[in-house]
Amino acid sequence: MATVQLILKEQIAHLGSEADIVTVKAGYARNFLVPSGKAYLANSSNLRHVNNLKARRAEREAGEKLEAQNLAGKIRKSAIKMELATGQGGKAFGSITTSDIADAILAQAGVKVDRHAVDLEKPIKTTGKHEVTVRLHPEVDVLVKINVTAPVEAVEKADDAS
Repeated sequence: MATVQLILKEQIAHLGSEADIVTVKAGYARNFLVPSGKAYLANSSNLRHVNNLKARRAEREAGEKLEAQNLAGKIRKSAIKMELATGQGGKAFGSITTSDIADAILAQAGVKVDRHAVDLEKPIKTTGKHEVTVRLHPEVDVLVKINVTAPVEAVEKADDAS
């Protein structure tokens, strides 16, 4: 299959960032990347523009890292409280998943986090204190402290049954 070398103008998922020289199939380059303005051919005249693109890339990546560090600071300051529905004897009805944690961080810390950034080995099915790692940037991780409690009415019903 014919391939061609291109210089990327912007970050493209699973391919590279701006100023990267990548090798792709000729059809992908001819039909999508070049016409949509996402890349241009890597010929001698275009290689001169790479330095300008690399400078913009470094600036963008530094800004993203700084923003991720600021968000990490906001998340660290807040203690996330969540409720887990439980039945008699403390048995859990369901669990707390990555999307639940991402929603709680948005509601309580005011930071939007992608559910895929939450590193949770298995869903939380017990009450108590848990620590979960959230990856905000390839170089910035934050440890989120989550306090999981049972709903108040479930605790009262369990006390009444005794």
